[in-house]
Amino acid sequence: MEQQEKTQLSYWQKNWILFKIYFVTSLFTFTGGIAMLSALKREICDKHRLMADEEFYNYAAISQTLPGVIAVTNASFIGKKVNGTSGMFIAAFAAILPAFVFMLIATVLYQLLPKEGPIYYGLSAIRAISAAFIFSAALTIAKLNLKNIYNILIAFICFIAIIFGLLDAIWLIIIAIVVGILLSFKQKRGEQ
Repeated sequence: MEQQEKTQLSYWQKNWILFKIYFVTSLFTFTGGIAMLSALKREICDKHRLMADEEFYNYAAISQTLPGVIAVTNASFIGKKVNGTSGMFIAAFAAILPAFVFMLIATVLYQLLPKEGPIYYGLSAIRAISAAFIFSAALTIAKLNLKNIYNILIAFICFIAIIFGLLDAIWLIIIAIVVGILLSFKQKRGEQ
């Protein structure tokens, strides 16, 4: 059934769905890429069934490790997978457009905004909601990726290292890659 839904959508329908998903998600997720993951997963995997959950999370993980804006990298990977090059450009453009418009308006109106009162407290509330979005995305990623004791241990050690400023993110990524490679060799030796 999932395969039938994928083939019933036309080229233009897929582009429109990608644009709508990334535009709306980017419009209402103020903290950016990682906070968008839960909403994107619901739309792309559950509602429209454009790809499998595991494939979506693989692209999400790759997007977070590459340099650049997570939302745009994620949109590019998923758009390319769903509808080729045009899907990649449409999804990336849709992910950028709300931020561009907001930044343009904010730049023009920044001096006019009061530093106290309802507007100030409204923006403070948005910051609080943003923390909830990020926490939700972290839990969603943890459910998929932390399936064995090694992954849990690596995640915990990296979390502690980040909180206490023991290592930079790039070193943690390099160490995690090396540990993952060593664990795969250990697992292959155990199978033989």
